[in-house]
Amino acid sequence: MWFAVTSQESRNIATIPNALSAARLLGVPFFFWLIVGPKRDDLALYILVVSAFTDWLDGYLARKLNQFSRLGELLDPLADRLYVVAAVLALFIRDLIPLWVVVALLSRDVLMSLVLLYLKRFGITGIPVHFVGKAATMNLLYALPLILLGNFQNAVGEVAHVFGWAFLLWGITMYWYAATLYLSQIWSMRSSLHAN
Repeated sequence: MWFAVTSQESRNIATIPNALSAARLLGVPFFFWLIVGPKRDDLALYILVVSAFTDWLDGYLARKLNQFSRLGELLDPLADRLYVVAAVLALFIRDLIPLWVVVALLSRDVLMSLVLLYLKRFGITGIPVHFVGKAATMNLLYALPLILLGNFQNAVGEVAHVFGWAFLLWGITMYWYAATLYLSQIWSMRSSLHAN
């Protein structure tokens, strides 16, 4: 199902879940700086843990308090995406992941951004998130901190490195598979899109 912003949804922005999502967004540049600047990987991992908790909390509160909004639907995945992008770029700068990983992840995001720009011509402001896309994002959000933790020179670091790369490879595979599902969905609706 496609969705668009309604006036009632757009007014419903001053909510606790939206405040938590906004706080997560504010943490992204600080998270990036900790990895590439002072190399405080411990603090960067702490921010990711807090971000993951608030990600769960904003969804829980939205359901519990019935505080759903279109802004919240946009902010939540945006925060996830920005943490993934920030982590990927930071880990690449630190030489912890190769260039092909950066290209594989960012090119998929560029492709989907172009698709969304195309859909906007028809008044469609977003694509419903598929569970495969959610699973891919969760794999990446597990993988990237584990790879960062794998930089620690101890037994925990060695185990984290192995699991981090396993999550990363599976996450990249599902990330692109989700993109093909989205594109297939759009392709099947192409006649109705052009009719509008």
